[in-house]
Amino acid sequence: MTMTANPSTVVDPGGYSVRRTISIAAPLERVWAAITQAEHIARWFPQRAELEPVAVGAGGVLHFDGYDDLPIAVEELDEPRMIAYRWSNSVGESADPTRVDPEHSTVFRFTLQPVDGGTELTVVETGFDTLSDPTASMEDHRSGWDSELDELVAYLEGGS
Repeated sequence: MTMTANPSTVVDPGGYSVRRTISIAAPLERVWAAITQAEHIARWFPQRAELEPVAVGAGGVLHFDGYDDLPIAVEELDEPRMIAYRWSNSVGESADPTRVDPEHSTVFRFTLQPVDGGTELTVVETGFDTLSDPTASMEDHRSGWDSELDELVAYLEGGS
């Protein structure tokens, strides 16, 4: 169950994807900063984030307590409306845990749209068919996007 009034994340098992659309009472520019700048990302997503300046091919690492560091890279960019990150979220399957493995990774794409009273953000994560257990991974990420995006809403609407 989510903490906000936003709908929950939905799994598409046939498309090996998860999707969630939320409304945030914050201007597009603030939401963009929150999903592209390490100091903001670390306030709602991982405990720490290290990212190169946003550009296609830019890399970084997300640090989640209790897990291996997860490498990340910007896959697509249409500032300030869309950014797609590829991440190796099954580090044990990668030959090099410091770099994104395109053979065992997923892509999550944030799309932003200004709406009355704020911003609509949609995240779609695809590529679960490249992981060793797609069904378990999709369910894990479904619940993860529910909690993480609720934290994003709380961060941006809380005035921090």
